[in-house]
Amino acid sequence: MRKMRTLDEYLIEVLANRDRAIGHLEAILENYQIFQNPAVVRDSLRIVVAAQGGVSELAKQADMDPETFSKVLSNDDTPLIDALGIVLGVLGYQLSIKPLECENRNIEADTDDLEVQNTTAHVAESPTSLQ
Repeated sequence: MRKMRTLDEYLIEVLANRDRAIGHLEAILENYQIFQNPAVVRDSLRIVVAAQGGVSELAKQADMDPETFSKVLSNDDTPLIDALGIVLGVLGYQLSIKPLECENRNIEADTDDLEVQNTTAHVAESPTSLQ
């Protein structure tokens, strides 16, 4: 008979693979943009840390005291971006910014209009245009 496991136990086993752990965090961050639940992100960080060797091991890699590292991950007063940045850094990744993929491309049109307005304003204010 197969032994039953919790979801956390299963995830810890699966996320021991670094690429899967990063993929999991990417998916969680995409979901965060929709549902905006920081507790889900913190829980995912906790599971990824456990899967990647635990608090002691990752704290050592981050050159942090394990107790401090644990507090960073679990304390709601710590900005989530700080906790995420530390864990990603230990895993060899960094936070980055990329454009949203959206069906409504009016955002691009508005940005293009703004660039034209800014360029026109700079030309009008340049010293050569005043002579």
